[in-house]
Amino acid sequence: MTDPTRRSFLHAVAGVGFWAMTDEPKPAEAQAPPTFDPSQPLPAGLPVPVDDGACRHLPGLPVPSMKLRSTSDRWVDLSAERAPRVVVYCYPRTGVPGQPLLPGWDAIPGARGCTPETCGFRDHHKDLQKLGAEVFGFSTQTTEYQKEMVERLHVPFEVLSDADLAFVHALRLPTFDIEGMTLVKRLTLVISQRRIEKVFYPVFPPDKHAAEVLDWLRRHPSGGTS
Repeated sequence: MTDPTRRSFLHAVAGVGFWAMTDEPKPAEAQAPPTFDPSQPLPAGLPVPVDDGACRHLPGLPVPSMKLRSTSDRWVDLSAERAPRVVVYCYPRTGVPGQPLLPGWDAIPGARGCTPETCGFRDHHKDLQKLGAEVFGFSTQTTEYQKEMVERLHVPFEVLSDADLAFVHALRLPTFDIEGMTLVKRLTLVISQRRIEKVFYPVFPPDKHAAEVLDWLRRHPSGGTS
């Protein structure tokens, strides 16, 4: 090998070595967490929640009289609603497009799917109304946080805020804690004559739940319990 050829070869090797040292993959802790993208379907393999008995005490209980702020900037007392039935779907937390998911969110059984669930109730809203049901969403987020979701998804019903956990504590609804927040577990209450007639818990898959509630209402037109 001539001297010019040898020098070119050594430069090439040095260049490859420098690239290998400077282009190493980032460690796991330095990688950006996944962001929320509402246009994507629910990921496969989500853990399925199990019935831990946390809602067994609810059927038949009277609905507590307390005012909850709604996304329509009014106060709602669920015990005073006059519709034949009131459907309150409780969800942990909706995401905001482009913002990171909470750490480990997808690994929590029943946590993922609040936006698809809301879209389901939005899409079935008129059918639910025809069966005499008034629909409300419910979470422990602030009204301001909830309004972003309502406006973005064109939600036709009100979403109620229990940011101080008063309603959650009054009915002893199941919750879980993450990142300093207390979130209600996913469940749905069907209220009739100021009492809890039916409880859906656990709820899975969330994107099919509105259709599940609609089917139950059609099969129980007289207000009987099951």
